[in-house]
Amino acid sequence: MAKQTVALGGRELKRVGLGTNRLTNTAENRAFQQAAVEAGVQMIDTAHLYSNGESEVTIGAALAPFGEDVVVATKGGYNTGDPDTIRAEIEQSFERLRTDAIDLWYLHRVDARVPLAETLAPVAELHAAGRIRSVGLSQVDVQQILLGRSVVPIAAVQHEYSLQARENDEVVDFCADEGIVFVPFFPLRGGGKKVDEIAERIGATPQQVKVAWLLRRSEAMLPIPGTLDLEHLELNLAALELELSDEDYEALT
Repeated sequence: MAKQTVALGGRELKRVGLGTNRLTNTAENRAFQQAAVEAGVQMIDTAHLYSNGESEVTIGAALAPFGEDVVVATKGGYNTGDPDTIRAEIEQSFERLRTDAIDLWYLHRVDARVPLAETLAPVAELHAAGRIRSVGLSQVDVQQILLGRSVVPIAAVQHEYSLQARENDEVVDFCADEGIVFVPFFPLRGGGKKVDEIAERIGATPQQVKVAWLLRRSEAMLPIPGTLDLEHLELNLAALELELSDEDYEALT
């Protein structure tokens, strides 16, 4: 069976998290966040821009102060790599999440107009001060990871990856070799008849088969399927227990 946890920032986390790009600040969604943690989610992924900031606000209202068994990851710098803007967005994230320290902060996009070292300078300062515990990068290639790592330790990389989108195999393998957690977004895309046939035969859902394939693809993988539905979330977590045969894994691969 695939390894069920992965190490990040000195903590062992279950290898299925929760994406929150559609999360808005309603009583129902705040209750859902609490139920997600009670169901066993340990990685919650958000961003400064998600739902115009409401995603971070909702998570902070529902869960702060965050327990030691929950990592809340957020992102900033989607539209600019300007260091002053990066710092201002991080300060907003602290406020919205109701925390003095962010567990994992990602640079959302690399800005080709600004040297990466300049963009990451305020992040490195906050990391050194303990206010950002771990740093990640999103939508980067191997060379950009190496450059980023020359400024601040890189603990996680986020990229689109799924049965449908496998352009980033080199990054997946690099992360596994270097002990960097690889966090695929849109992890449930793709599939088709083969996924449906395997799911029916082994008594799983097609979504669970897709998650199980990702978990087997790399031990550094921690997918973050987005949902606002507790039943879907519990099914995603149950995929941790699903073991694909060598034949089924190879057929999907």
